[in-house]
Amino acid sequence: MSPRLIGSALAVAAAASLLAGCGSMGGRASAVATLAPTGAMSPNPTTGNVTFTALDHGVRVAGEVRGFPPGTEHGFHIHEKGDCGDNGNASGGHFNPAGGTHGKFGAPGSHAGELPSLVADGTGTARFSVDVHSISLTEGAANNVIGRALVVHRDRDDFTSQPAGNSGPRIACGLITRR
Repeated sequence: MSPRLIGSALAVAAAASLLAGCGSMGGRASAVATLAPTGAMSPNPTTGNVTFTALDHGVRVAGEVRGFPPGTEHGFHIHEKGDCGDNGNASGGHFNPAGGTHGKFGAPGSHAGELPSLVADGTGTARFSVDVHSISLTEGAANNVIGRALVVHRDRDDFTSQPAGNSGPRIACGLITRR
């Protein structure tokens, strides 16, 4: 091999090594959802911002939702379709690629779209950060949530009623989009 080709091969190898190193320095996949009122209630000041960050085994879902009556609890789910039309009803049912039943977040056999309920503090704001092991941000994966809807319900989730926990109208909705 000529010295010129050896130099080129070394340069390519060095560049590949640098790029691989950059990918392991926090270059995790991420997504966002901006929650807006659906019109299901009037007036409805419910808004929020939620981030999704890929983990080695799942996704960290974190954010803040504002505009609730202080001290109230609200159902919070990822829904199957990326459509917030018709007061959030166009988003379909809970995201459920494995065909589970509705239940409490983290319970065996629950929908992948189950999230912990939002609980508003004294100012009507719910802040949260939870690691969800049943979803991903991986393109082509059956449990990928990119392009789906994130929905906040008016009432608390009872965790037993099928198929969705009897948590009332969808008061805020946002599409989960790659960041």
